[in-house]
Amino acid sequence: MSNEMIWLLFALLNFSMIVLCYKLFGKTGLFAWIAMGTVIANIQVVKMVELFGMTATLGNIMFGTLFLATDLINEKYGLKTAKKAVYIGFFALISVVVIMQVALQFDAIAESLIMQSALLLIFGLIPRIALASIVAYFISQLFDVYVFQKIKEMLPKQRLLFVRNIGSTAISQLLDTAIFVPIAFIGVVPNAILIDILITTYIIKLLVALLDTPFIYLMVKIQPLSTE
Repeated sequence: MSNEMIWLLFALLNFSMIVLCYKLFGKTGLFAWIAMGTVIANIQVVKMVELFGMTATLGNIMFGTLFLATDLINEKYGLKTAKKAVYIGFFALISVVVIMQVALQFDAIAESLIMQSALLLIFGLIPRIALASIVAYFISQLFDVYVFQKIKEMLPKQRLLFVRNIGSTAISQLLDTAIFVPIAFIGVVPNAILIDILITTYIIKLLVALLDTPFIYLMVKIQPLSTE
């Protein structure tokens, strides 16, 4: 199966899971998804793949679901709650980075050296990736919730939700990409690949924003089983 087909199925899986999470757990489920998603996305992003003839990193779909979640929260629960969701994701990412860096300092027994090497390989890269993500996430997500709210004030009708969703995400993802990619990858990959990643990452994020639009309309109409 090609990377492109896997990617499309992967996108469908991610969007379906966040819909189910919201249906089962409501607003609390979205908070949990954001906390989980910030961590997963920063692990996935260290893997580079070829998609649609372009060099790209994984993690873009999961990052996209974070914007979907905050947009939905903003739409249904307001700006204050959306900002709270951003802070939860921010705290979750910082906590994982700090905790895992301490965990890596333990000496492993011989039988566990393979696992220690694997953890070092993954989480040894995380501090720089996380620094890039923390800065980019915090700035772009807060920017996103404010832009979404401003567009909503100008175009409040629900049928124009797609304008709020795609418009705020397109602008904030450009900001996110412009901050994240240089901090994460300058000096790590050749400049030519860095530029490819910068361009393709944003293109793929835009594609994710387009793909998630039907799901935000679906989620707006959902009555969660949990109202907490």
